[in-house]
Amino acid sequence: MQDYLIRATALKGKVRAFAARTTSVVNELSSRHKMTPTATAALGRTSTAALMMGAMLKGEEKLTIQVKGGGPIGQIVVDANARGEVRGYVDHPEVDLPLNDVGKLDVAGAVGTDGFIYVIKDLGLKEPYRGSVPIVSGEIAEDFTYYFAKSEQTPSAVALGVLVDIDYSVKAAGGFIIQLLPGLADEEIEDIERQLSKLPSVTSMIDRGETPETMLKHIFSDVQVLEKMDVVFRCKCSRERVEQTLISLGQEELESMLAEEGKAEVVCHFCNEAYSFNASQLERLISKIKESG
Repeated sequence: MQDYLIRATALKGKVRAFAARTTSVVNELSSRHKMTPTATAALGRTSTAALMMGAMLKGEEKLTIQVKGGGPIGQIVVDANARGEVRGYVDHPEVDLPLNDVGKLDVAGAVGTDGFIYVIKDLGLKEPYRGSVPIVSGEIAEDFTYYFAKSEQTPSAVALGVLVDIDYSVKAAGGFIIQLLPGLADEEIEDIERQLSKLPSVTSMIDRGETPETMLKHIFSDVQVLEKMDVVFRCKCSRERVEQTLISLGQEELESMLAEEGKAEVVCHFCNEAYSFNASQLERLISKIKESG
């Protein structure tokens, strides 16, 4: 089943909702970065949230999420945009921890709880929008629930999940964000809370073949899908961009690389793609700097 997300409303427009299936995207992130199950769950949950938050944007708008919790995994960095594209990494993809007290992957232990979630939105204005909140649990979903309430003043329920198989492949990944808009009666809010409390985990629903639409229909009987969008892993790196990065290091630095190593290799943080430059290619870049100087 292909990955996609939906943007929807319910309760006559008094609720807006996003739901996504991201199994293939998270699997690609995991395999590219050779991640342990715990690291996969942390990055996968953050990437799923980023994709749904990207769907709240429009046009060429984009966002970056940084999760800096002080845990052994280091920081999580994810970029997403309004077109359903995402890329991301963790500082230490090799970190793995024993299962937590309830027998689940210890994402909170890996992420840490001493730090902040930062959301930077590029809305095409002079300055990007920046929001941040303290990390409250390190489990990611609760932290985004807190972010929406405190930073964007929108009461929300966020559910995120990643199920990793015994061979480290991703069996199921996805999530939903439900946002309460003005005009909801207390009874309607109580009913939403009741439905959410009865809901199975996101991963168990996706693993048994549920779609983003049916996940939301467990909570609301009148889901109106406004948009359906494919979601994909996509990195912006290219050989040309890496060349520009090397040129920006300057003539002296490149000559030093040439003398000491006789080559250069640059690895993209986001996709783990390696770009190699041999001696003659480095000489060409040095010549370019001289010509422009």
